[in-house]
Amino acid sequence: MPKDDYFVIAYQVLSYLYGCLKKSKFPADAVLSAEYFSIDGPYWDYIIQNLYQDGYITGVSVTQPLAKINPTVKIRSNIRITPKGIQYLEENSMLQKAKNVIKDIAAMIP
Repeated sequence: MPKDDYFVIAYQVLSYLYGCLKKSKFPADAVLSAEYFSIDGPYWDYIIQNLYQDGYITGVSVTQPLAKINPTVKIRSNIRITPKGIQYLEENSMLQKAKNVIKDIAAMIP
């Protein structure tokens, strides 16, 4: 599974947010960005939008400007993983496969 696969990035984002929650730390803006994952902005927005709309994270604003095809996604400072996101992180088989690809998630958490 490539490092830019949807499930790999979703796993990393959810794991990072869960780690921040458990350590009572605020997520770093630099980690929650397309640049951090070396992916295009629209792909990043797609991933965050779907994690938000599926109820796995909170603290995201999604707007659909009239002149743009893709929605605009804004991550707010209060972004958090939800209990549903924690359950998804722990139970989803695709995320478990992504987990096997990622060697050191702990290095992501400041």
